Amino acid sequence: MAKTPEEYISLNKEYRPLLEKLQSILLSTELEEKMKWGIPTYCLKNKNVAGIGAFKSYAGLWFFNGSFLKDESKKLINAQEGKTKGMRQWRFESVDEIDEKLVRSYIEEAIQNQKKGKEIKPEKKPLLVPDELKEALASDGFLSEVFDSMSLSCKREYTEYIAEAKRPETKQKRLEKIIPMIREKVGLNDKYK
Repeated sequence: MAKTPEEYISLNKEYRPLLEKLQSILLSTELEEKMKWGIPTYCLKNKNVAGIGAFKSYAGLWFFNGSFLKDESKKLINAQEGKTKGMRQWRFESVDEIDEKLVRSYIEEAIQNQKKGKEIKPEKKPLLVPDELKEALASDGFLSEVFDSMSLSCKREYTEYIAEAKRPETKQKRLEKIIPMIREKVGLNDKYK
């Protein structure tokens, strides 16, 4: 994984000229260049505004809160319709496709939107405790107390682990696996953190 934007761009030989052009436009703004998730990301006061990256058949410029952009030229797409709420991307196959003036106008609008605080807040999903886990918690006061003291993300890991199982036998096996972990106040995925 690349450690710097320059290294990232140099590793993507096919789209290097395109990425360099997008990078130069972004760097001519007030945005600060950083590496996040292994790709060049452009921020305003530590808030993500835009990013660039190379893929198999194109290089892209994306806007983290692109759904707020006017997009009068119809350049932006939602890469994961139904999943992605705010992010929009603009795809390029060659450096000739980059209209610098137009790209700059989108970037400036994204900066202004960030300054206005426009952003999509993630939805807070309710914690749905499967019946099998509810029963185990109801029958064991200590287990229930420990579970209640855990962080929401930790609780969600456990509830989703049980709920994802389709067969009752699998749910029961998973429940038997996690009860001792909950008692020890250990998160389901702590060993990977």
